Amino acid sequence: MADFMIRFLLCNLFISIITGILLAAKHLLKNNLTHRMQYQLWFLFLGLLAVPFITVLRIPFPAFFSWTGKFQNTSASLTGPLEDKAAILPLSPSAGWINDFGVSVSQNAPSAIGIILCLVWIMGIAVMALLVSKSMLRFHAIKKSALPLQSQTVHRLYHSCLKEMSITRNIPIYSTVFLSSPVIAGFFRPCIYLPVHLISSCSSKDIRYMLLHELQHYKHKDALANYFMNAVGVVYWFNPFVWLALREMKNDREIACDASVLNMLKEETYEDYGNTLINFAERVSLNPFPFAAGIGGSMTQMKKRVISIACYQPASFRKNLRSVLSYIITALLLSGFIPALSIQAADNSQYFLNENSKNISYIDLSGSFGENTGSFVLYDAAQDSWQIYNKEYATMRIPPASTYKIYIALSGLEWGIISPGQSLICWNGQPNIYDVWNQDQTLTSAMQNSVNWYFQSIDRQMGMSAIKKFIRQTGYGNQMAEGGPDAYWLNASLKISPVEQVEMLRKLYYNQFGFSPENIEAVKNSICLYDSDNGAVYGKTGTQQISGTNVSGWFIGYVEKEGRPYFFATNIQKGASATGSSAAELTFSILSDLRLWNADISVFNATA
Repeated sequence: MADFMIRFLLCNLFISIITGILLAAKHLLKNNLTHRMQYQLWFLFLGLLAVPFITVLRIPFPAFFSWTGKFQNTSASLTGPLEDKAAILPLSPSAGWINDFGVSVSQNAPSAIGIILCLVWIMGIAVMALLVSKSMLRFHAIKKSALPLQSQTVHRLYHSCLKEMSITRNIPIYSTVFLSSPVIAGFFRPCIYLPVHLISSCSSKDIRYMLLHELQHYKHKDALANYFMNAVGVVYWFNPFVWLALREMKNDREIACDASVLNMLKEETYEDYGNTLINFAERVSLNPFPFAAGIGGSMTQMKKRVISIACYQPASFRKNLRSVLSYIITALLLSGFIPALSIQAADNSQYFLNENSKNISYIDLSGSFGENTGSFVLYDAAQDSWQIYNKEYATMRIPPASTYKIYIALSGLEWGIISPGQSLICWNGQPNIYDVWNQDQTLTSAMQNSVNWYFQSIDRQMGMSAIKKFIRQTGYGNQMAEGGPDAYWLNASLKISPVEQVEMLRKLYYNQFGFSPENIEAVKNSICLYDSDNGAVYGKTGTQQISGTNVSGWFIGYVEKEGRPYFFATNIQKGASATGSSAAELTFSILSDLRLWNADISVFNATA
């Protein structure tokens, strides 16, 4: 929840920007937008305010237009458990061991600031909800004290207004001494309430205008809009830009209702309608009840409305057309903010898999994974086809653990910290938890033994600025690198999904990064586990531990068979089996079942 609050506040920065953009758009397009369309623009704003709480939102804006792509998914199933047929072979020039070394890190405690902000936000919501409830109770008391309208003259006038507006529903009308302005309230059971002092002091003409205005609120379902506006005010109580937007929305709502009334009247009566507002501006004051809509308002609102009435001209067909087009264009532009406002997008914890552009088969490996939770992804480059087990976990972004050492090596080569011919880094003499780490290392030995200090040394020499540049350049995962050169890939900010792991391996294999071919080849050689005339396998394990508990086991790589590459990524989450070693064993078993690997050949060495 603390992390949610931090991301929610970041979303509010975009909301503030959107408010400014919307106000500017209304000003620039005021000659093209009708009064009703100007009001309806705010419903786009209300919709955007709901986006941070729609956690299932995963479709980026550009992908919205690709829904018409051909559906290519097929279904496949591997039934029954896969047998573990691997046998350990001695190290030879053509085979390398997979040494899976895990280092436990501490889980970061929730942000204290985030927790405090979250508590303040919730307390603010509680206070605002209490104030709204208090206002509702006050209005409920007024409704109970209201009496059915007694004036037959006003009754006849009211029924004439209903007929004039083609409203067939029976909307009760009451009189009350506790209101200073006419209001209409209720969505399912709407009622109109007229102040007694206006009934006795206003002319029939003035009352008619007031009734027409209230009935326009009913006709355009403004009572429902009131509920949404008040809900937004409660949730976003701390954002002054939201309050500004809500105030402008209420102003535009009354102006739109005025325009709808004027559209019913003859041009020579426009001035009379405006005079009704002017003459009774003090008596039809601001409505204090949040769920009621009325003709009243503040003096500033009244001034704007009178000016709007004075300038009113019925909209021509051309203006209506321009208004609709302007509204659509504005809506499309504002929809571009949807990914930025999505908490899930801000969290960036799920990769969007565009299934319309990929030939995907979903396979059943539940028997193979057993009680383990995880996913398996295989990509056949020659067929441009994917096989995926457990889509949810295959698209979930998690820390890459030691699998990211592939790309640390690549960055070190590209930045000249090491080279294909000289990759030796001397051990500094400080003891490590694994004896095999306590010696000088080359890229090959450091990769095979997953030597943390070797790759951390490369990162320290690069610096975080260069690291971030490299991650953005390669498009790795969520492209976030925070926490320092020793931690960002272990259990901090950098995360990647199994599907993205496969896509990154494909880029590496075909050098789609545009890096030095010699450097690409050096990285490939460092992760080569087995190479023969019958085929080769390349891969890297990774184990993520938090406070001594295994939480994620990776094995990623590719198999070359008959000159054809198959890229894979396996991830196991939670439990004792969530290790790189277990992921590697499971992968070779699956590849064997798919006839992509000889079960009699093993490159695995079980080292904790």
